[in-house]
Amino acid sequence: MEIQAQTMASMPRREPWNKGKLIGQKPPLRPKHVSSIRTRLQMEGRTRDLAMFNLAIDSKLRACDLVRLQVHDICVSGQVRGRTTVIQRKTGQPVQFEISEPTRASIRDWLPNVDTRHGRYLFPSLFRAQPHLSTRQYARSCRRGSRALGSIARPMVPTRCDGRRPPRFRRKRGT
Repeated sequence: MEIQAQTMASMPRREPWNKGKLIGQKPPLRPKHVSSIRTRLQMEGRTRDLAMFNLAIDSKLRACDLVRLQVHDICVSGQVRGRTTVIQRKTGQPVQFEISEPTRASIRDWLPNVDTRHGRYLFPSLFRAQPHLSTRQYARSCRRGSRALGSIARPMVPTRCDGRRPPRFRRKRGT
């Protein structure tokens, strides 16, 4: 016991990762922040990101609902709708929203780039290994950094060398 107490006292204290950072709900974006983000995306020519950002601001949808949007949800016979309704994944409730003119213009600019071979997702995955990523898969691939392109094609479940899933360990009752 004494040896363990001495080693604990001699170890340097590690600083928490969130010390001095805001945790919890973040304040909403102000109009000047929104306009500066839009301007930067336009200057860099990032049509996909601009269309996604504008649609997110107009619709106030969660990210999981935004990446699941399909072309037919937003467009009818090649024209971008002025108003649409989407069923939320989390609550199952329909959400109706208007699409502003700048958002419609950015979606019109993005539509020729949508590859319809992999489905009709409005914002397909940037990774060519898979046609569509959920928000969890996308966040996981972004955390991996430069390894993401090579690793995204692997299944999201742990596998053994022979390609089978590992056996599940079950806790015995009474222990």
